[in-house]
Amino acid sequence: GFSFPGFLKLAALIFTFLVAAFLAFQLLDINMDFTLVYLFTASKPVRHKCGLSKACPQGHLAFKMTSGAASVVGPKICLEDKLVMSAVKNNVGRGINIGLVNGKTGELIKTDSFDMYVVPFIKFLKEIEDGTVVMMASFDDPATKLNDEARKLISDLGSSAINNLGFRDNWIFVGGKGIKTKSPFEQHIKNNADTNKFDGWPEVLEMEGCIPQRQE
Repeated sequence: GFSFPGFLKLAALIFTFLVAAFLAFQLLDINMDFTLVYLFTASKPVRHKCGLSKACPQGHLAFKMTSGAASVVGPKICLEDKLVMSAVKNNVGRGINIGLVNGKTGELIKTDSFDMYVVPFIKFLKEIEDGTVVMMASFDDPATKLNDEARKLISDLGSSAINNLGFRDNWIFVGGKGIKTKSPFEQHIKNNADTNKFDGWPEVLEMEGCIPQRQE
């Protein structure tokens, strides 16, 4: 039959359960809020200069560059979060695109592109001053008109690939005037009918890194 004490026990149990459930939901709600706040802040990635995957250490210049895509889209060079050369800036052209940067301050000195008229190109290379960072990117064809003198001048800037650079190869390079070693910042891909991504041209190259600034 009906037992009043039993009923009270049951009522107390239900009440305790409801209080526990209420508290649990309250806590869960707070946790949910924390989780949402965490997710919101965690999902907002930190942006580094030029969109690099990680920040450069102090005393380094952040850069990112891409070669031209076939004969359609020009190369792009970003330095310290500033777009130095691109089709949008209308300062790129077929051949080899060059940006000269003060190795101490990181300031842009000048940009130019050479559709491989080799005499003005050699003159340009010879006039680069010591301590200058030199950034180069190919577009369409960088190599057909290169002669031994031009290749030697680029090799002296720290390039390892310049002597193998051929017709419609893709190439990006960062070197320096007065550099004593080969540059670690260089990518080269051969124009090869079997592996080309585009009809007649290899795939676009992309490179990012941190250039140590000159201290003296």
